[in-house]
Amino acid sequence: MSKYIYFGEIVAPYDVRVLNEREARAGAGILFLFAVTSFMNSYLLHEFIFTQIFVTVFMIDFIIRIFINPKFAPSLLLGRVMVQNQIPEYVAAPQKRWAWFIGLYLSIIMFLLIVVFNVMTPIKIFICLLCLLLLFSEAAFGICVGCKIFNILYKENPKLCPGGVCEIREKDEIQKISSLQKTIIFLFIATVSLATYQLAFHKPEIEIKEIKELKSAKCGSGKCESGKCGGAK
Repeated sequence: MSKYIYFGEIVAPYDVRVLNEREARAGAGILFLFAVTSFMNSYLLHEFIFTQIFVTVFMIDFIIRIFINPKFAPSLLLGRVMVQNQIPEYVAAPQKRWAWFIGLYLSIIMFLLIVVFNVMTPIKIFICLLCLLLLFSEAAFGICVGCKIFNILYKENPKLCPGGVCEIREKDEIQKISSLQKTIIFLFIATVSLATYQLAFHKPEIEIKEIKELKSAKCGSGKCESGKCGGAK
């Protein structure tokens, strides 16, 4: 069984077991897509069956990653299919496993709240948003939050961190952010936040009574088209 049950691959010349970061990011992106879909489905339509299915699959996926072998986890298998022609980017397996334990703990809590007990609590929304944030950070930016926590807790010199962030080096010119660029970022975030606030809390509301009166006025003036006034009188 040891032929199949292990964590991380042995790749020369690295002295630590490794995983393919491209595959891990692809898997995170796939899970993020389904997580957003299930969250919006629950939030907008109040249908929780898709969320229950996703949370169950999410938990099983992480159990396979951690306790059996990452290369048999469905999301990582799909990720491998998508990036199989790209050059592998190796990262150390220990901090990745520690980070995935966070995902497993969150999925178990969600499984108990949503599938087993079906409890209505704000904790579900908080955990769901936290999972979305962690998945998005890894898929979009290659930032493994759990790996960073691992590096802080364990004072050993970390090896092969995602994105090569463990190596101490000066940033290249293309990586630096000027004052003008910082200003653009600030203005962009401020504009989007203000627009979102205005749309969410200050949108004009039309009373149902006013809508009925408008329909009645159109029908009374002979502008009512067949089937569009809904029988307004």
